[in-house]
Amino acid sequence: MIRSKLRTLLLCGGSAAVLLATALAPATASASPAPGATAAAAGFWSCTVPPGYTFTSTQQTLNCGDSGFRTYYFVQPPADGLWACTLGDGFTYSSTQNTLDCSTGGGFRTKYLLRTPKTGLWACTVPSGFTYTSTQSTLDCSTSGGFRTKYLLRAF
Repeated sequence: MIRSKLRTLLLCGGSAAVLLATALAPATASASPAPGATAAAAGFWSCTVPPGYTFTSTQQTLNCGDSGFRTYYFVQPPADGLWACTLGDGFTYSSTQNTLDCSTGGGFRTKYLLRTPKTGLWACTVPSGFTYTSTQSTLDCSTSGGFRTKYLLRAF
């Protein structure tokens, strides 16, 4: 009986320690890692944007040219829910933001929330193979200020 109570106390104490450690662990940052840092499996810093990839951040570097600063891109495959500086083939977008993240020569640029097209999605463009059943005027899709049309997609 004493052993079973001791075992119960140890199990409860261990579970509490795991919960406490989980609660105190620092949150993971969503920003692109610095060059030279271990990046997410799909993303990496590159001097060019390879075909089939998009980029989510830029910075100026001396690593990509013979002389002077050049743009260094954090590239990764396009994916649903990714904030990216360019649209990938087969994707639309549902929101934009004006940011310095995508700048290749100074100044603000548009960043897009990539979305995989599907019926029922409110999107800023109507991709091939889709039509729309409703529209709304919104600032969500603005690339240069002002209201733009957002479309409720429906696949053919």
